[in-house]
Order: sequence, then structure tokens, then C-alpha cells
Amino acid sequence: MNLSALLKNVKTAPPLVHNITNYVTVNDCANILLAIGAAPIMADAIEEVDEITSICSGLNINIGTLNARTIESMIQAGKTSNTLNHPVVLDPVGAGASKLRTQTAKTLLDQVNFSVIRGNISEIKTLAMGSTTTQGVDANAIDTVTEDNLNETIEFLKAFSEKNNAIIAITGAIDIVASKDQAIVIRNGHPEMSRVTGTGCMLSALITAFVSANPDNHIQATAAAIMSMGLAGEQAYETLVKNNAGSSSYRNYIIDEIYKLNEESLNKGAKYEIR
Repeated sequence: MNLSALLKNVKTAPPLVHNITNYVTVNDCANILLAIGAAPIMADAIEEVDEITSICSGLNINIGTLNARTIESMIQAGKTSNTLNHPVVLDPVGAGASKLRTQTAKTLLDQVNFSVIRGNISEIKTLAMGSTTTQGVDANAIDTVTEDNLNETIEFLKAFSEKNNAIIAITGAIDIVASKDQAIVIRNGHPEMSRVTGTGCMLSALITAFVSANPDNHIQATAAAIMSMGLAGEQAYETLVKNNAGSSSYRNYIIDEIYKLNEESLNKGAKYEIR
């Protein structure tokens, strides 16, 4: 995998990313995009989503804080992106936690062609099988991906990828990115990342930047984004301990590490295998 080229493409031709995301983490999503070298724009009014989408390189849809107004905008922006052949990323936050979230995610899957679907394992299982084991916006412990069920999970993700013609990415203790015939298993990251609201949302924005800048290689671009975020989490934790700091500082350190990320550090720190 040519991680250097994947990252270089983001930095040398910075994509403008349209985000319809949740208001809890919108500022962090904007800052993580700026840190990697991309440009964010946040627009969720139905009156302008077509215009905004048309000038952007990719669309990031996150259902973390839903309301009827933004659902309509998500669908419209997604359809416009499809018409323009722009990549679209879905983050089905909390799918399975409520009927509204679950139905909205399924409606989006029915009406929009997604390039990447990224969530925790419980959210993805909800979309694939209708299970409802999500605990709020977090994965249920019974769904945890382990070394014992890794192969089974990979086959499940490959089948879901083929059904939706999309790259499927799940993040947790072990991250997996899958197409219908390939999976990339990633072991970057730190458990402390779960103590900061928005690391998943930031990651989905980051993935949108990578796939927008690497339109011919969505699976590797998605994996590179996940490795970048995981590596930033590892390095930020070292700074956290060194400075005897807390979770608010940790969030900022993660963004700092994305800002400092370069081809050499990504190649050196990436931990992955292709199956």
C-alpha cells in the first residue's frame, strides 16, 4: 500500500469537503480537515445543499443529531453528489438506538449511493441485519471484534460491501476496512480515544478528504485515513501522559498530531495487514 501517495494527494490538491454533520462535533470535524490540509464547509439548509455540493470534492453525512430538516438535506445532497460522481461517506451514528436513526440510515442507503459507510460494529450490524444492540452511540460489548471472531467479521463486512457496492469500515479495538473481495485489518489507535466525544465523527470527515483526493482507490484511502487517526491517537496519548493533561487537551493533541503527520511518520507508524 502506497501510504505516502495517498497522504500526499490530500495535501497537494486539498479537497473541499461538504459536511452535513452533528452539532456536537462540527467544530472538531472542521479542524481535523484543516489539520490534514483539506478544506471544510458546513451546510445543511435544503436551499443551498445543491450549490454547495456542486463546488465540493466530496460529501460527509453524519446522523449524530437528527431532525426532519437535515434528513431532507442529507438525501438531496447525496443525490446531487451521485449525479456529479463525488464520493459520499455515511456515518450512521447511533443506528439501532432509536427508530428515527435506524430508519433514516436505511432510507439514506436506499436513496443514495455511498462510497464508504463507516461506523462501529453495532451500527453496521443494525444496517445489515436489523439488530438493535447499539448502546446509545457506542458499540455494544457483545459485538466487540476480537481475534477469535475476526475472520467471521471480515466475511460479514465483505458481504455487506458487495450488497451496497460501498467500502465498509468499522472502528474499535481492531479496525477493518472491507470491499467485496479484500479486507485491511488495522491495529493503530489508543483506548483513550473513546474518552473524547467526536473522534469517530472526525474520522469520517478525514475519510471523506482521503477518498476525495484518491478517487480511484477508495479502500486504501479509507484505510490510510483510519491509520492516520489511530496513529494520531497513539502519539497524542504520549503527549497527554508527558504533560499530565486531561481529555480536553487530548482532543487538541489529536488534531495537532494530524497537523504534524507526514509521509514518513505515517509509513513508520502504520500497523496493518491485508486479507
